Amino acid sequence: MQVSSDEQAVLFLLGPTACGKTSCSIQLAQSINAEIISVDSALVYRGMNIGTAKPSLQEQDGVPHHLIDVCDPDEAFSVARFCDAALLSIKDVHARGKRALLTGGTMLYFNALEKGIAPLPDADAATRTALSQQAEKIGWPAMHEKLARVDPAAAARIHPNDPQRLQRALEVYELTGSALSELQKQTKPLLDTPPIKFALVPDDRAWLHKRIEYRFNQMLDNGFLDEVRQLRAEYQLHPAMPSMRSVGYRQAWEHLAGETDLATMTNRASAATRQLAKRQITWIRSMDALQKISCDKASVTQQVDYVLHQLEER
Repeated sequence: MQVSSDEQAVLFLLGPTACGKTSCSIQLAQSINAEIISVDSALVYRGMNIGTAKPSLQEQDGVPHHLIDVCDPDEAFSVARFCDAALLSIKDVHARGKRALLTGGTMLYFNALEKGIAPLPDADAATRTALSQQAEKIGWPAMHEKLARVDPAAAARIHPNDPQRLQRALEVYELTGSALSELQKQTKPLLDTPPIKFALVPDDRAWLHKRIEYRFNQMLDNGFLDEVRQLRAEYQLHPAMPSMRSVGYRQAWEHLAGETDLATMTNRASAATRQLAKRQITWIRSMDALQKISCDKASVTQQVDYVLHQLEER
């Protein structure tokens, strides 16, 4: 059974961390006969359950979820790998006569799926090591000046104190001889039809901050530190790995390494999560053709009813 042409358009449900996407997406999926495809760079990792607020089988409430627990935390999971897996999942969902509902908070993944990805080279360990060694000698501000000479557009949007993105932009130039900003223009949409986009965004930022603090304390009560201890024991991890750079995990790693006390870790994790939410909201505000829902004003049922009404109006 195939879905109708109208139902070929996938649904995006975006939102900052801790805004209530899980509850809304599950209730919505049940209402429109959809399966959920996770758009979250941390939920892909096995064993990272508590610190990612990964929905349990009970919380999933019978709704099939995809792109959760697809790799180990010592593996790299790229944007390209996400897009390939998401497109395959969408095809499979449609083949079962259901709609595809993509939900999460990794805006880079949403953007790549909608607008395409640039033909960028894979990470190269030798090049990254050389760039890191150079940065140790001259500092990242000087590395930023170096980037400005070869890729002014990238340098304009990358802060001098953002070594991860600076390193990547310089790495791309070293490997290809082309500017990252120029390669990023060589994209095309990956979806057959434009997505229908909704976003849960609170009007009151303090409401979200309280939820972030409460949720992290709940994670600690549920054994988050034990989860990180288990990950460190089971896998060959180091703090620079993408999985361990996830908010919460980075701060927990520092605490377990004896670098911070519990109170400092908790404060840093909450602050990092608030910063993540701020970046997510900024990205959402820059997206076009997106319908926003005030998640601090509307109940989950009201959120779902709004989406259903908008779908009926199409």
